[in-house]
Amino acid sequence: MQFRNFYGQPAANFLRHLPFCVILFSAAMGLSQEVSGLELLDKSIQYHDPSGAWDTFRGRLSISMSTPDQKERVSDIKIDLREEYFELKSSKEGTELSYILDKETCELTLNGSRTFSEEEAEKNRLNCERGGMMKNYYTYLYGLPMKLKDSGTQIHDKVSKRTFKGKEYLVLKVAYDEEVGKDTWYFYFDPETYAMEVYQFFHEEAKNDGEYILLTGMEQVGPIKMPKIRAWYYNKDDTYLGTDRLGSGSTLD
Repeated sequence: MQFRNFYGQPAANFLRHLPFCVILFSAAMGLSQEVSGLELLDKSIQYHDPSGAWDTFRGRLSISMSTPDQKERVSDIKIDLREEYFELKSSKEGTELSYILDKETCELTLNGSRTFSEEEAEKNRLNCERGGMMKNYYTYLYGLPMKLKDSGTQIHDKVSKRTFKGKEYLVLKVAYDEEVGKDTWYFYFDPETYAMEVYQFFHEEAKNDGEYILLTGMEQVGPIKMPKIRAWYYNKDDTYLGTDRLGSGSTLD
């Protein structure tokens, strides 16, 4: 997964003059600060996947990807976690690619044909290794935050509060066992709903490298709330990289 007591008054007198709603808000924020990393993750999963459906998810996703100065790529994806099946069909500039990973088997097609030259495969990056990478990419990103329960994930216990793009968030820091990944990730959650609204990763945080992703909108895919739009930027200079849009999603059940 290379794939961030006021005003000198006695406390009793100060609180006596506060509106009741402000006191409640302050108490709620105090509780939020005290929540542990795992507790915050559980609250977010309860928002996105209240019935625990992700582990046996069977569904279809239609995703369009746009990047500066590039033609749009449209992908139709089938994910069946029960049967260990992944299928990706993408179309860009008149070329159609497909990757089908069924347990241990891999099938590739170019413009509907299983027969293509080595040159065509290299030009289109059509190989089983890339198919596996795409499977990991889509099941990770569209399975968040539930995927943070996977083995090899290190959830930091301390939750921080951070303002990002003008909004205050509860922030969860995540690292991975070395065999899983070397990046450091930060996940930003709305402090009231616990919806996941931003995440970012660093290869080397001291260098401020890596990227951040802004999430807007929600698409209801069966019982799961998935972010609809993901806009990608570099951490170092806010350069815009591209946007993934979840056009539609449905379950197979």
